[in-house]
Amino acid sequence: MEEKQLFTISVYTENNIGLLNRISSIFLKRHINLLSMTASASEIDGVYRFVIVVQITEEAVQKIVGQIEKQIEVIRAFYHTEDQTIFQETALFKIASSLLFEEPQIQNIIKDANAEIVTVNTKWFVLSKTGRRKEIDVIHEKLKPYGLKQFVRSGRIAISKDAMRISEILDEFKINN
Repeated sequence: MEEKQLFTISVYTENNIGLLNRISSIFLKRHINLLSMTASASEIDGVYRFVIVVQITEEAVQKIVGQIEKQIEVIRAFYHTEDQTIFQETALFKIASSLLFEEPQIQNIIKDANAEIVTVNTKWFVLSKTGRRKEIDVIHEKLKPYGLKQFVRSGRIAISKDAMRISEILDEFKINN
């Protein structure tokens, strides 16, 4: 039996209403949990990019990518393994300001994690940490005992180490239409 592994799926699309729902329903129908999903503008004007992280077999990810590409607004979809991508997440932590001065360990946690203080006021301060999921998990666990007022993390953002040829595909599309 094929082993499950983490895959990062990049989907280049037009920006149309309802597409996110249709893409997520492809995973829902197959009972595949999305570990992360982000959407943003891409390197190409007018083209958007979804970055989806799943833990499934390679056979399953190939089928999923094929189903995604059948959506009218999808220009192209790619999948990559962990070692084929460069990826990051960002997290924000909101903590009581008094702890910054009363608990010297907090300053050590910030320094050791290479976190950044985004803002400070009399009641709370906000830290930002960008890195791999495990790095964010470590600082989260270290800060939890001090009482986090709020915590949020982004989904994965990723780029492939190798070229994905999306620009050439779009150029061909423009020539043929």
